Amino acid sequence: MASTGIHRVCVFCASSPGSDPAVTEATAALGRLLAERNIELVYGGGAVGLMGLIADTVMEAGGSVIGVIPEGLFSDEVGHQGLTRLETVASMHARKARMYDLADAFIALPGGFGTLEELAETLTWNQIGLLAKPVGVLDVGGFWQPLLSLFDDMVDRAILKSTNRSLVFDDPDPARLLDQLASWERSHDPKWIGEDLT
Repeated sequence: MASTGIHRVCVFCASSPGSDPAVTEATAALGRLLAERNIELVYGGGAVGLMGLIADTVMEAGGSVIGVIPEGLFSDEVGHQGLTRLETVASMHARKARMYDLADAFIALPGGFGTLEELAETLTWNQIGLLAKPVGVLDVGGFWQPLLSLFDDMVDRAILKSTNRSLVFDDPDPARLLDQLASWERSHDPKWIGEDLT
């Protein structure tokens, strides 16, 4: 198994700014770090909320950004016109497939239903072998702890294998989280629960 080389990171984040200044600060810190490490940002293409903040931060720090946005959401999310590249696709499904294809790794910032859905899908795809790319959550202020605790409970109840629980990395610090993703090695374990639950 070879270590994962990360050249592009897909960041899942909200199209609203939220009310927590710590999340705003962490989003900007991640954007600056991506630019410093010459890691290209892939994201949902919006110019508003945390989506706009991370894209603007990467661009202002001299980095590169690819946005992917569906035609129907262009006016709603206000497609960002100042990116390195903005791709328009036909649907939400096409958007996710394109982002998954472009990225070497995934990070979920604190967000809502859309962020949660994208996080769950990348973990599921890794679990069943459709993806082989590391996934992490930036756990600002313990935002993701209830979900991570739920994952642990799934393991305790023999619904989720512990090896598949380990597919998601978490850290409140952007630099440490990126380091974890970069050092990840793929060890696929089929999702099915059998007699051996370890």
